[in-house]
Amino acid sequence: MATLAEIAVKHRATIVEIHGDDEISLRLMEMGLMEGDVVEVIGTAPMGDPIEIATRGSRLSLRRSEAMRVQVLPEMS
Repeated sequence: MATLAEIAVKHRATIVEIHGDDEISLRLMEMGLMEGDVVEVIGTAPMGDPIEIATRGSRLSLRRSEAMRVQVLPEMS
């Protein structure tokens, strides 16, 4: 299983789990990341951090450390 931080640009994945029970995990869920949602990595900043994703009609920017908390199942091409 992979994390959202490992998904390549222009690839999609389904969220399996958000790890942790702290403020950051709660904030990720408040931003709209939920188990079962499909996310697409839109791009990254020049140094690779943050990561821009699209999900449920919205675009979000996540730090790589935050994206590492999101366990995903990559879509097969």
